[in-house]
Amino acid sequence: MTEALFPRPIAHRGLHNRAGGVIENSASAFEAAISGNFAIECDVQLTSDGVPVVFHDDVMDRLLGKPGSVADTLAADITGSVLLGSSAGDRPQRFVEFLAQVAGRTMLQIELKRQRDNAGTQLLARAVAEALKAYEGPVTIESFDPNLLTSIRQFGFAGQRGIITYDYADASEDMGLSEEQRFTLRHLLHWHDTQFDFISCDKGALELPAIKFWRALGKPVTAWTIRSKVEADAAQPHIDQIVFEGFDPDIAP
Repeated sequence: MTEALFPRPIAHRGLHNRAGGVIENSASAFEAAISGNFAIECDVQLTSDGVPVVFHDDVMDRLLGKPGSVADTLAADITGSVLLGSSAGDRPQRFVEFLAQVAGRTMLQIELKRQRDNAGTQLLARAVAEALKAYEGPVTIESFDPNLLTSIRQFGFAGQRGIITYDYADASEDMGLSEEQRFTLRHLLHWHDTQFDFISCDKGALELPAIKFWRALGKPVTAWTIRSKVEADAAQPHIDQIVFEGFDPDIAP
């Protein structure tokens, strides 16, 4: 099952290289990943008019050079803006455009970004599930938010779903989560609701008891974000695949 689910290393936000003009989560980065025979990890979130777009940050300044948040901006304004540093003039894609580009040529690990409220969670899950109904190709869904995993299942997505996690040790970085919520997330105590199929874990948290427990029971574990062969080798005993960037995992040092 593990080999079938994650047969190849997963390119984090596509196979990007800013110095070479290939920007993360861009059509060029995705095409480069496919050419390299890698799987693709990408990020999807909603615009103000309810359109899923492939974009990582909550705000637009780093990638588009403009103020404001994605959730408060129309899809046309985001997809009409060139990604900073893109030599090909790439623009952020609508999720349906991304699916049309990939067209089943590689495995997808799609992260649904945490939304501001339950309404946004439901809208994102529904929109992504609807788009995937017509998609033919290997695809998985993952999220930090257990509610997105349960919601997309309720809207008809029957594929593999994964929880993204880390150690939740620093309350200042945990988006205002309560101690109880952090405890639940750290120990994956949402299993009864999410029934996740795999785990995507921060490379620094791979030896958490919950990660070791679920992997021993057969749940595949991917590690993020691996940035060197040294990090890949260190993670290897604890994982089934890497989510990588900044190096070629097929080339020995």
